Amino acid sequence: MAFTEKRLPELAASLIEVPGVTGVLLGGSRARGAQTPDSDWDLGLYYRAPLDLDALRECAREYGGPTAQLTEPGEWGPWVDGGGWLTVDGSAVDWIYREVDRVSRACDDAERGHYEFHAQTGHPLGVPSFSYAGEVALGVILADPTGELAALQRRARDFPAALTEALVDGLWEADFLVGLARKAVPRADSGYVAGCLFRLAGVCAHALHGAAGRWLINEKGAVAAAAALSGAPPRFREQVDAMFSCVDGDPLHLTAALETAGDLVLETADACAMMRR
Repeated sequence: MAFTEKRLPELAASLIEVPGVTGVLLGGSRARGAQTPDSDWDLGLYYRAPLDLDALRECAREYGGPTAQLTEPGEWGPWVDGGGWLTVDGSAVDWIYREVDRVSRACDDAERGHYEFHAQTGHPLGVPSFSYAGEVALGVILADPTGELAALQRRARDFPAALTEALVDGLWEADFLVGLARKAVPRADSGYVAGCLFRLAGVCAHALHGAAGRWLINEKGAVAAAAALSGAPPRFREQVDAMFSCVDGDPLHLTAALETAGDLVLETADACAMMRR
């Protein structure tokens, strides 16, 4: 029998009994109602040290079987933190640690319009610091005995005006990347050009989401999500595809890719300006 939402209250009630766990939140596509039948179940385990890992691992084995494993906090890197990939009732149920005080600080930064992209395995664009706020805003609270998660969610559901300004202003980097990539064209350095274009597409996608007042918390699906925003450039996704289709060892093709990239940045800036009116 596959795991269903009917088991979520039971699982959350067990997790909240673990010393150190302060709240449990359903995240990812299932929280947004955008899941497919084979989508994972993403559970955010909000904690405050010391986290009783022995008790948490016992809980993981209870639901995920005797081979279920969990990491130490921080073992998956500074921003993904840690957790475990469990199989519960034949379905993938991921437990992901979130240190609640760090989440609160990320919300503070977002409200001030401060953000950074942090290097993290599995996230080639980098993890935006405001992703913690976005996760809380878009998630479904399953357990929150102190009301701490609910308070963070109330703060995060209104997209910060200062963050809108900062993300749109951040388009300067996309323009700068076009200039950098041009220097690699005479060397036919397609790898470097591709890297610049990937970063450029991400910066544009975040700027559009900022202008729309919508959280974007992961680079997976970012281009499609940006293209679907009301007011986005009408051919945003097609232009991104066109950029990458030109990336090979031919300097003429690389030049064409960068011409498309330059147009994309200008159209994104215009769209952001219109969306903010």
